[in-house]
Amino acid sequence: MGRVVHFEIHADDPERAMKFYKEIFKWQFSKWGGEDYWLIITGKPEVRGIDGGLMKRKGNGPSAGQPVNSFVCTIDVDSIDEASAAVELNGGKTVVPKSPVPTVGWLAYCKDTEGNIFGLMQNDPEAR
Repeated sequence: MGRVVHFEIHADDPERAMKFYKEIFKWQFSKWGGEDYWLIITGKPEVRGIDGGLMKRKGNGPSAGQPVNSFVCTIDVDSIDEASAAVELNGGKTVVPKSPVPTVGWLAYCKDTEGNIFGLMQNDPEAR
């Protein structure tokens, strides 16, 4: 069975994107190799989850009005309302508002400062 083991965020402005994710999720970034590539630590090694990378986008960025046509990473948050507010405060945008995933939790989709879509998920077995 294939399992996601790494993700990448493509950014027109890597410094702006790193600031965005640091402010909202407290992720840590470290330069890797001689390219415009940074490793992302998303949490403590003993906590379930994956780490990833951020790189300077090559070519044209995502186009407005286009359907999602790539993998979307969803990020676990303690409060979807607080995380959504932080997204807006830091230059991002909520594109699909909070909605219940019955017996699982609350889900919203946002765009970062680079136009990338990502999900926010708040665990709540009582969500309806």
